[in-house]
Amino acid sequence: MSDIIQLLPDSVANQIAAGEVIQRPASVIKELVENAVDACARNIHVTVTDAGRTNIQVIDDGKGMSETDARLAFERHSTSKIRKADDLFALRTMGFRGEALASIAAVAQVELKSRQATDEIGTLIQISGSRYEKQEPCSCAVGSIFSVSNIFYNVPARRKFLKSNSTELNNILTAFERIALVNPQITFTFHSNGTEVFNLRAANLRQRILDVFGKRFNQELLPVNVETTMCKVSGFVGKPESARKKGVHQFFFVNGRYMKHPYFNKAVMAAYDRLVPQGEQVPYFLYFDVDPKDIDVNIHPTKTEIKFENEQAIWQILSASVKESIGMFNDVPTIDFDTEDKPDIPVYNPEMSTAAVAPKISLNPGYNPFKSSSSTGAVPMGAGFSVPKSKPQVDEKWEQLYEGLKDQDDVQGMEQTMVFSDDSSQDNTPDSIIAEKSPAHYQYKGKYIMTAVKSGLMIIDQHRAHVRVLFEQYLRQLADRTFHSQKVLFPEVVQFPMSEKVIFEKILPEMESMGFELEDLGGGSYAVNSVPGGLEGLNPLKLVQDMVSSAVEKGVSAIDEINQTLALSLARQAAIPQGQILSNEEMEGLVNDLFACQNINYTPDGRSVLCILRQQEIEHLLG
Repeated sequence: MSDIIQLLPDSVANQIAAGEVIQRPASVIKELVENAVDACARNIHVTVTDAGRTNIQVIDDGKGMSETDARLAFERHSTSKIRKADDLFALRTMGFRGEALASIAAVAQVELKSRQATDEIGTLIQISGSRYEKQEPCSCAVGSIFSVSNIFYNVPARRKFLKSNSTELNNILTAFERIALVNPQITFTFHSNGTEVFNLRAANLRQRILDVFGKRFNQELLPVNVETTMCKVSGFVGKPESARKKGVHQFFFVNGRYMKHPYFNKAVMAAYDRLVPQGEQVPYFLYFDVDPKDIDVNIHPTKTEIKFENEQAIWQILSASVKESIGMFNDVPTIDFDTEDKPDIPVYNPEMSTAAVAPKISLNPGYNPFKSSSSTGAVPMGAGFSVPKSKPQVDEKWEQLYEGLKDQDDVQGMEQTMVFSDDSSQDNTPDSIIAEKSPAHYQYKGKYIMTAVKSGLMIIDQHRAHVRVLFEQYLRQLADRTFHSQKVLFPEVVQFPMSEKVIFEKILPEMESMGFELEDLGGGSYAVNSVPGGLEGLNPLKLVQDMVSSAVEKGVSAIDEINQTLALSLARQAAIPQGQILSNEEMEGLVNDLFACQNINYTPDGRSVLCILRQQEIEHLLG
């Protein structure tokens, strides 16, 4: 029998390795810029054409490479960081796999110019698909210039699966932002198709955050700084009022490397318990300094997931440090008053003032609202609920019920959430509360609408039901272009980081067709002048931010997807909130609208709208 196991050619092996390291143009940016950082560059310039499809260029003024190093840098498993296996556990730099440049050269056309300060002349190397095409001396500045052209030109299947230019550019900018945030001491510039996107001067960390994400963050950040024998945690967290449901900027870095860590995210959010609404997140920029031997960065191919040896202890340190920052902010509030044109208020003099007399209040301790009186009409029991005065026995039953519940929380909830029509022909005694009424619906804790159906009791989530109704309505309006604009009385300014601005510009035409009017103020800032009509009471600034954040999350690339994203975001904002008390007529209208929808069972993002408690289940529960 012949042998069937063979060694792969280097060109194929390199393409396989590239599949792990180089997933899209953003991966190339990450590897090249991190190499420039490791080379101790003080200035790094990045230029992309067609979101990196056509060309990527990274220029740095770092140490540069000798002729031999420049050639070896493109070999697999070549590295300047490791000499023995133990070195893997003591690294504080970025690149050490030794596959990045080899992987890039395997799937693109690469040109490198590099020179060390001790050399008078530099080295030029050109490689295409792992094949060396040229190596010769050249004139260049100290540092390195990498040019990567036609990514995946020799792997058509990989190139075909690249997303739209706006999506790929968004990914590139996201990777670039992560590196810029952890290296504020370096000056960065970024150009896309000849247009300057970033010009970040060397600065302190706070200024770098503001330069990347906008000056609005200046009033939202609280400093965090704690140092223990186990780790050091520094950076900034957002004030409670900066919390949002979507598009929150959250960054963890360890030893200068970006990481994702859901467990530590819970530690941060635990510090905001009862300070922010449920389901909302706060921004944070937190930096860990840990002994390299106490972490493992190789549990994920992209090294964004990192394992800590003492995760529980660090969890406690992190949560405590964030709580301390929030506590200091709450204990020492600072308010700056403008006193330039202050009125002249005389100083209070107690000798010149007369004593204020407190008003007297008379109470009737024997008053009971449920006892019959000679007055006509009904006794109100909450929104839309009334008991007729025509039946004395009703007053007696309600009086007994009230006396039994008035010391409990239930009576308040019942008064606020049960809604009955004022129909004297019905028997409005406590015994009839659970009887079927038509049309009548019952609201539970301001969240659920309960109504009797043939098979049992239907329970509807009022917020999700309204989201489904509005979603289908907005989709129809988008298709028919029947939105109309409504001017905002006081326009607000929304600011997008450059990574979000790319997606925003993609969906802007659709937003304008919905009725939004946004004026470009430059630098990623836009004035919200108009919003779609019928959205009174909503915060236009938050509405626009959430819509763009939803588009960023979904990576929209087609009109239908854009419309779906915008319609869902708009529906979530405008839908009846949980806890809003509804009249019977409002509940009836919502239920009817829901059952006119194409899909009554699920929200557009797949959450259940309703359920039915079967008659048999009710009987089983009651024994």
